[in-house]
Parts: sequence; structure tokens; C-alpha cells
Amino acid sequence: MHGYELILTLTGGLSAALVLGYITQRLGLSPIVGYLLAGVLVGPHTPGFVADASLSEQLAEIGVILLMFGVGLQFHLDELLAVRGVAVPGAIVQSGAATLLGALLARSLGWEWSAGVIFGIALSVASTVVLIRVLADNNDLHTQPGHIAVGWLVVEDLFTVLALVLLPALFGADHAETPLWLALIATGAKVAALVAFAALVGTRVIPRVLDYVADTRSRELFTLTVLVIALGIAVGSSQIFNVSMALGAFLAGMVVGRSDYSLRAAAEALPMRDAFAVLFFVSIGMLLDPAALSTSPALLAGALAIVLVAKPIVALILVWALRYPFRTSLTVGVALAQIGEFSFILSSLGRELGILTTEATNVLVATSIASIVLNPIGYRTIRPIGRWVSERPRLAAFLNRAASVPSDLLPIGAPRATDPSHRAVIIGFGPTGRTVVRLLQDNEVTPTVIELNIDTVRALRQEGINAVYGDATRPETLDSAGVGRAGSLILTSAGMAQSEDVIRLARELNPKIRVLARATYLRGAATLKQAGANQVYSGEGEVALAFIEDILDTLGATPEQIDRARARAHHELSVNPLRDARG
Repeated sequence: MHGYELILTLTGGLSAALVLGYITQRLGLSPIVGYLLAGVLVGPHTPGFVADASLSEQLAEIGVILLMFGVGLQFHLDELLAVRGVAVPGAIVQSGAATLLGALLARSLGWEWSAGVIFGIALSVASTVVLIRVLADNNDLHTQPGHIAVGWLVVEDLFTVLALVLLPALFGADHAETPLWLALIATGAKVAALVAFAALVGTRVIPRVLDYVADTRSRELFTLTVLVIALGIAVGSSQIFNVSMALGAFLAGMVVGRSDYSLRAAAEALPMRDAFAVLFFVSIGMLLDPAALSTSPALLAGALAIVLVAKPIVALILVWALRYPFRTSLTVGVALAQIGEFSFILSSLGRELGILTTEATNVLVATSIASIVLNPIGYRTIRPIGRWVSERPRLAAFLNRAASVPSDLLPIGAPRATDPSHRAVIIGFGPTGRTVVRLLQDNEVTPTVIELNIDTVRALRQEGINAVYGDATRPETLDSAGVGRAGSLILTSAGMAQSEDVIRLARELNPKIRVLARATYLRGAATLKQAGANQVYSGEGEVALAFIEDILDTLGATPEQIDRARARAHHELSVNPLRDARG
């Protein structure tokens, strides 16, 4: 019966999440809102089907681990250092202000300080998923405010990881029997031991394991290996070092992220994270009791004011005070005016410690839903506000007074603006790929190679050639290779599996890109053409052309006649390859 309940919970929860996630997506909202509402729908506080809350929470634990693993996997220290001058002090001050306001709000309603502090921290940290989505939807992810907001969020994420480590030591069952200083020292020692262990394993063991598994060319084994690393280090952190599984998962992500396999891990293993993350949001939504919100209107109003008003104002003032343009300051402030997954993780920890009540969780879920709904709407007001300010010269001059960005705060490693026609992405580095790359370089076209042989990728990078290790059938791999900014995509391997999918994905990322593909036989050219390839070349066709050119040359044809014959043959082969293949 337990297995049936598990299947029923999975089916009911995911089905509701699918329907409501689709609806909210079509309405221009984050699908996270749909997942949370799905949890409300299948929860115990609404009529109809009721999912098993305990099973849902257990599955959600895996979602937490994989979420934190993803954060570690995508954490890049250089991105944080690039905007350290604004992101670090800004995140510290804003997080401190939101935590203090949340604690004071809770204390004014008769809560203990411990509960108020956790509640305030939960209100202070924005959602990574929502922020990246909003920035990407508005084409601001790779702009100056986008870099600042992401760096700011990285600092907040690190604070959250630190809180997950310290809160059990400060408020756990044993904290009353152990002096605070001793608890902090013990926790610090455990974390240091875990970090040292992760660094040792991460530099010597895990890369070799991933090398062995990658050599098998099995996608299933690679995905399984990454999941075992994430779950194994997370569980080991809890069982051996007595620290949170979330911290272990974060460190596991950093370990894999430092290897050459980070992109492939993100592309192939993290879809499983997304599925379990959906269950995490559904399980949080199940905690919301809409009727109970009427009993705590002051707490809900105060939480919304902190997230939607206080946090963005503090961020705007801080960024503006550091002499950034007003529009940059406004963008950063609005982007951070929401809360999400980390707030729920902290809320879950607060409940486990016996500090936060169901009322607090209820308000946090309601605040998250409201902020996630309103954040994209608020973001759309940035441009009108910017225009309104620019139409008032005195106000614009004041708000942009001496706006400048110190050189040490500029994003490092930003892609250099290059004419797309002089950028090409090549899939595969066999004999054909090597020749194509060499000829492109000879003609001043910058090539980027996508390859699934890690040794080849390492060798190319040593030669100074851009190379991406990953599966070209994954949109993350194509995006990392710069397909969206390239003029050409060249599929050099004949008979490559899922070539049509690669071409379609490339067209979605860059509708203007010119796609050149290679087919084993002429009969395969039509399929690649239908998928969106501009030109398809096959061994059969090119050999036939070589024969004709040789015969015409022997007969004394002029170069112009040979060129016309070649062009005619190319045209006929591209128009009806099946007819010519039979003919």
C-alpha cells in the first residue's frame, strides 16, 4: 500500500504541477507559482484529492539536495570577484536589514528572537530561479545590472549555506547544554574537515572517476555518477561530519563544477534536479492554509512590505550610492524583490528545530507566491520609469550624478563583441572537423568546437582553441558554445545521432544562423533540410561531383564550364537528393 501511495502522490502532485505550471507560464508568470498552487490544490487544506504529505516531504529532501548541488555547480568565484565591490557590501547590508526588519516584525507580534531571526533570514534571500528567469526574459542577464544582481545573489546564497550550518548549532537541541563559543568552534571544525575532504576528493578522486565513466560514452552511467556524487557527499556530510546535507550538496556541486565536466553535468544530470525541485515546491504549497492567512494579516502585510518595498529600496540606495547609474540601481533593486526556494529551505529547517510555527511557514509561502507573481510585473515598469526620469533633465542629472563604474567592478571575462559572420560553432573534431577548424582560422573566423572526447577538448584548449565538452543535443551545451552569437553552425560528423534535434535547437537559439550539415547518404539530406539546415553535404554527392569534374577536365572543359557543372549538380542534389540517389 505504501508503494501505491507513493505513485499516487507522485502522479497527483506532478499532474497538478504540470497543468498549473503551464497556465502560469502562459500568463507570463513564473511556473514556480503554478507548482506552489498545485501544492495548495493537492494539500490537506483544500477539498478534493489529498497527496501524502510525509511522502512528498521525503521526495522534497532530494529536491533540496539537488537544488543546492546545482547552486554549487554553477557557482563561479570569478563572477563574484568581478562585481565584488558592489555585490558583497550590498548583499551584506540588504540581508542584514531584511533580517533585522523580519526579526523586529516577529518580535512585535510576541515571537521569540530565535524564531524572528530565522523568519528574517528567510525574507532576506531572493530566489535564484526567479531572478535568472526574469533577467533572461528581459535580455538583461548579460548586462551590467544583470552581472551585479547575479553576483549579489551568489553572496546571498553563501549566507544561506552558512545559516544552514550555524542555525542547528545555535538553536538545536544541544545548544542549551553547550556554550555558544564551543558550538561555533565545533561547527567550524566540522565544516573545515568537510571542506578539506571535499577538496581532496574533488582534486584527486572525482575527476578520475568522471574520466573513466566518460570514456564509456554512456549517458546513463555519467548521469548516474553525477547523482551518486551529489547524494553521496550530501549524505556523508550529515552522517560523518554532522553538518547539513544541503552544505554537502553545495560542496559536491563546487567539486564537479571545477572539473571539465561541469557543463555536461548541468546538461545531463540536472534535469532530474528539476523534477525533484517541482516536488519540493509542491510540498511547500501543501503547507499553505489559505483560510489561516486571515488570522495573521499583520504578519503577512509586514512580510510583503519587507520583500516588496524595503529590500528593493535598500538595494537601490546602496547601488546608487556606489555611483552606478539610476537605471542600473533600479534594475538590481527590482530583480531582488522576491523570495523563493532558499526561504523554504530555511523555513523547513526552522520547523525541524522546533522554532518556526506553521503560521510562519504559511506566511512565507504566501509571501513567496505574491512576490513571484508581482516581480515580473514590477520589472516591466523599469523602462517606463527610466523614460520618465530622462524626460526631466534636472532629476536625471541628480539621479545619475557622477555615475561611473570603477575599473575593478567591471565584469571580467565578458565576451568580446564580434561580428557573428566571423564566429562559427563546429560539432565534432574528427578528420573533417580538424580541417574545417584549420581553414576557418586561416580565414580569420573564430571557431568553437563541441566535442564529447574530454582529451580532445583539453588538447584544443591548450592550443588556444575554444572548446566545449558536452552533448550537442542539449540546449545548455549549444548556448555555452555561443550558438546564439555565431554566424555558422557546422555538423562535421556524418550520421550523428539526433542531428535534426541539434539543428532545431540551434534555430531556436539563433534563427539567423547558417547551418551546414553532413549526411552519410543522399537520402538523409532531405530530413536535415526539413530540420532547418541551409546546406547538406554527403559523401555520395561529393564523390559524384569529383568524378564529373575529373571527366570534364580531361575533356578540356574550361574552369568556367566546370564551375557551372558543379553549381548545377549541387543545385540538383539539394533540390531532390532522393531522385538523384535512385537515378
